[in-house]
Amino acid sequence: MAKVGIPRTLGYYTFFSLWKTFLEELGLEVIISPPTNKKTLDLGVQETVNDACVPIKLFHGHVMALKNKVDYLFIPRLVSADGQSTFCPKFLGLPDMVRFSREDLPPIIDNTFRIQKGRPSWFNFLYSIGKELQATPQAIIRGYWQAIKKHKKYHSLLNRGLFPEQAMENLDQPYSSISFPKSSTSPINLAVVGYPYSIFDPYISGNLLHNLRAMNIGIITPENISWAAMKKMSSRLPQNFFWFYSNRVAWSVLHLLEKTRNIDGVIHVTAFGCGPDAMLNKLLELEAKDHNQTPFLSLSIDEHSGEAGIITRLEAFVDMLSYQNKK
Repeated sequence: MAKVGIPRTLGYYTFFSLWKTFLEELGLEVIISPPTNKKTLDLGVQETVNDACVPIKLFHGHVMALKNKVDYLFIPRLVSADGQSTFCPKFLGLPDMVRFSREDLPPIIDNTFRIQKGRPSWFNFLYSIGKELQATPQAIIRGYWQAIKKHKKYHSLLNRGLFPEQAMENLDQPYSSISFPKSSTSPINLAVVGYPYSIFDPYISGNLLHNLRAMNIGIITPENISWAAMKKMSSRLPQNFFWFYSNRVAWSVLHLLEKTRNIDGVIHVTAFGCGPDAMLNKLLELEAKDHNQTPFLSLSIDEHSGEAGIITRLEAFVDMLSYQNKK
């Protein structure tokens, strides 16, 4: 049985359930790189150009962790997921960046993922992968429907309050047996926003979510908001972003500030050197200020970020909010 490696970062947090289910339905074994650690990041820094942002460096580290364990690397060329915005330019060139970084890599599955309105783009993308792997049309069609089913359930679990790793662990469980988070009774509730590969990777985020929960803070992330709910906020901005993940973050913050939830503050996790983040961060800060002066904290991460420094900033932010609430 051929083994396909999927790096545990970037598109992993959004599309893994789709990719894994489809590849397994074709009879392949899916291998995920281990959780990020110092060695992963160090390897990525060695293999990547200096001016790359830390998520791209981290991706190369995860590739290095997989390269001797698999027959294929799964690095699709992510162009668009909604037919309107695109992924970051580095996503578009990622298969080539990885391919030319080393000569000893296994073959790369780099089919282009581009949603186009009015076309069965999901099917075309998966069908092209299946044909490249010499699967039968029957197996490809069966895998497609199973993958779509799991992908929808995965995002349903996220919308009901689970974080990505929790949702992945419960994909095969009936809804009745899954323990969903109850409504927050925490004295402070925060919107923790950013690209999923930044906020949900415990190592690179300085264990942000765990440390906030240890402080008894209620947390909501963009992944906990349905696509339909956040998409309604697209008309709120005079000009939306060009980038898929940037729009998700902007719309989710607008939704939380204006619509359904009472949040005490916003934490934006941003990667140092990320061009889209530079514009997004300022927009979020201004929107938070315009909405009842909602406290806003920007946390910039890079390969030198340490958990202790992040905890110090979190504690100061939470102490300020506690004082404000008492006052």
